[in-house]
Amino acid sequence: MQSQQMSLDVIANNLANVQTTAFKKSKIEFQDMLYQTVRQPGAAQGGANILPTGLEIGNGSQAVATAKNFSTGELVQTGDPYNVAIQGDGFFRVTLPDNSQAYTRDGAFKLNRDGQIVTSDGLPLEVPFEIPEGTVNLEISTNGTVSALIGGQEQIAELGQIQLFRFRNPAGLQSVGRNLYTANQASGDPVQGIPGENGYGTLNQGAIEKSNVKVIEEMVNMIVAQRAFEVNSKAIKSADEMMSQTNNLKR
Repeated sequence: MQSQQMSLDVIANNLANVQTTAFKKSKIEFQDMLYQTVRQPGAAQGGANILPTGLEIGNGSQAVATAKNFSTGELVQTGDPYNVAIQGDGFFRVTLPDNSQAYTRDGAFKLNRDGQIVTSDGLPLEVPFEIPEGTVNLEISTNGTVSALIGGQEQIAELGQIQLFRFRNPAGLQSVGRNLYTANQASGDPVQGIPGENGYGTLNQGAIEKSNVKVIEEMVNMIVAQRAFEVNSKAIKSADEMMSQTNNLKR
C-alpha cells in the first residue's frame, strides 16, 4: 500500500507540472522485497529426489527509484526573441547565487538591466557576452550563434555563441526545483558542445519547450495505482478476518 501511495504521489507531481516549461516526467520503479524461504528449491528430499521448486513467501514491494524521462516536449512558438527551446539533447548552464552551476532545459529567458540573459528567477545564462544597450534586433541561430543589430549601426554584430551541455547519464541528475538540475557522480561530468554538432540538439529562437507529460497516460497510471492500493487494502482486511476466525476457534 505504501508503494502504491508513492506511485500516486509521483503521478500527481507529473500532472501538477503539465504546464511547467520543459518539465520532464518521472516514473517510479519498484523491487520485490526479501522472501521467507520455507522449502529451499533444489533441496534433497530423500531417495535421490530433489525438490523442483521451493516454497517462498514474499514480503511486498518497495520503491527504489524515480527515473526521469528526458524525451523532448512539444515546442510552442512565443515570438519572444529571448525565448530559446532545445530540440534534441542538451542542457543550458546557469550560475546559482553561490557561483555553483546548475542545468536546465527551460529556455524562457529574459533580459535583465545589466544586459544579461537570465531565467525567470534571475539566474544568468552562462555565455561569454552581454546584450549591448540599444539592441533593436536579436538573432539566435540554430547552432547557438547570437547576433544583434544595435541602434545607429547598419551591420549586424556577432556577440558570441550559446553552448549546450550533455551528460552520460542524465537520469542521474538531481532535481533541485525551479526547473534546475545539478550534476553528481551518478550523472557524470558535463560535456560541453556546439548545438547541432556531434549529437547535440539545435536551438529554436522564439519558442519554448512544453512539459513532456501526457495527461491521458498519467490518468491511466493513476487508475492502475488506485486499484492496486484498494486490492492491497482488501487483502490486508481479508487476512485480518481470517486471523480473527482462527482465534475464535478456541472459544
